[in-house]
Amino acid sequence: MGRGVHVLFAYLWYSESVTPDPSDPGRRPRPAPRTLGDLGYAALVLAGDTPSIEIEGLFRSDRTLRAIVLDVAGTLYLLTRDQLDHRMTGRLGYGRALNARVKAADLLTSAGCGLAPSLDLRAAAAALLGRPEEHRYADLLVLAPAGPRVVPVSEVFEGLSDLFRQEALHDPLTGLANRRLLEELGPPLVGTTGSSPTAVLYIDLDDFKVANDTFGHRTGDAVLAVFSARLRACTRPADLVTRLGGDEFAVLLVDVDEATARSIAQRILESLAEPFSHDGHDLRLTATLGLAMSNDIDGEDPAARLESLLRHADAAMLQAKHEGKRRLGRIDPFLPATRFARQALIRRRLPHALANAGFSLHYQPLMDIATGSCRAVEALLRWEDAVLGKVSPDEFIHVAEHTGDIHAIGRWVIDAACAQARRWADAGSPRAISVNVSPFQLAAGSLGHDLHTALARHGVPTSLLNIEITETAAVTDLPSAAVQLRALIDAGIGVALDDYGTAYSSLAMLRDLPLTGLKLDKSFIDTIDTDPTSAILVAGVLTPAKAMGLMTTAEGVERVAQLAVLRELGCDTAQGYLISRPLPAQELDNATTAQQTAAS
Repeated sequence: MGRGVHVLFAYLWYSESVTPDPSDPGRRPRPAPRTLGDLGYAALVLAGDTPSIEIEGLFRSDRTLRAIVLDVAGTLYLLTRDQLDHRMTGRLGYGRALNARVKAADLLTSAGCGLAPSLDLRAAAAALLGRPEEHRYADLLVLAPAGPRVVPVSEVFEGLSDLFRQEALHDPLTGLANRRLLEELGPPLVGTTGSSPTAVLYIDLDDFKVANDTFGHRTGDAVLAVFSARLRACTRPADLVTRLGGDEFAVLLVDVDEATARSIAQRILESLAEPFSHDGHDLRLTATLGLAMSNDIDGEDPAARLESLLRHADAAMLQAKHEGKRRLGRIDPFLPATRFARQALIRRRLPHALANAGFSLHYQPLMDIATGSCRAVEALLRWEDAVLGKVSPDEFIHVAEHTGDIHAIGRWVIDAACAQARRWADAGSPRAISVNVSPFQLAAGSLGHDLHTALARHGVPTSLLNIEITETAAVTDLPSAAVQLRALIDAGIGVALDDYGTAYSSLAMLRDLPLTGLKLDKSFIDTIDTDPTSAILVAGVLTPAKAMGLMTTAEGVERVAQLAVLRELGCDTAQGYLISRPLPAQELDNATTAQQTAAS
């Protein structure tokens, strides 16, 4: 099948399957058939004592008739054309002579097998496949309340195929099109330069995660479902409304000018004036929108134009959030690209990083100040993208936290670090590896499971893995964080408080959190060798930390004089450019080998 024919079929299928019903205030899409009662046709019912010759005459006179239903003493049986032909033909050609005078009920070769109309298509297909092979493809008798129905087997599997397709191309929570369907149907709707104007509205609910965490995911799901219904009500039947994921939505507006697009956006904003009621709670939420018009986009490739439209609309939404939320954003396409456009592109490229090996780990050694040895490293995440080039963690980590990709990224980092720890151990040069943990990984409550799963998969002892958390991560939910960290420490995994001094800077954190280590932020170390006050402050942190048995590390060491002061103050380890820049594992191994050779 050619691509053009496939696209036309897909568009017709979508239009047929999701055309809103004007009588339905929620304007939910019409679903694919889900039960046997949705299929087949009303059956012709005849008495079981009808002469067989009369039955044969019916089939001869109507070549479209597939089967009839016989009522035998109140029980319904299905008699198909194939069954009749088999009996009337007979093995030696005498079937018609033998059966000419019998009643229709005598032609039945097996007991009736009526199925309930409420049986879903998955169960119906399983029942069909469980039948003897000679009966597997025979039509079904469905005992519907309005009368028996005949369902061809082909309709069951065609309906099941439609159901699977709808589920694959629609969001299960809201019933809206998902990103896959948008990418399939969007390009022909966007067209090429000069086509009928289209637009994209990119919609993000403001502070939805706060409401979700406060009232629970059940309430959050209910809010998303209600908002989706409001979104449909604000758009037109021809528009393609999509849930991209989480609390992000996109609407592809077809054959629209900018004034109409802005009017639809305003209706969406106004629809949020009514609170969302669920389980006795009235939640008031707002949204921020971004608008992009197809007239702004050059190029003849429809898929690339759709991608550009989404990216521009996303960037406009991010800019509007920066300007105060609760509004519609619009980026002038003739101005140079903004940081918001880059953020939007980062968000769209993030899923490709995991799928296409875009991430890698570099390792920065931690030097034992007393001995000069480096038997531990910190794993630092790097991303190089085919479109974006090198993307720093400062750019993409907070985007990943917003989109929820941080959980998959965090699991990848833990697994990759454990795999490298295994390789170093096998090579006879074991190094403990520290990985950074996001606040969202702690909040999810699955950090321990992720760590132990990766350790077990690669056969790595817990002593070779440490985690680093920030003060911000810890105080998000201090009691929960404390419970999780205590379990990790009891299992032998080290836990260090990273970037100490940049957030809440409270010694109470050292008291309230189970820890094995403390890392002083670079801002503490920058002037430690030139400013006596800085040295006093560092000493004031190191003293209680060491009294509590914590391993202390200084970050950002770049000068020999800094290292000398840290040695005098009793700091345990140091990391920074003076010791080594972060390096890929192989380069780190080569540098270590070169240093050992030079020392010998």
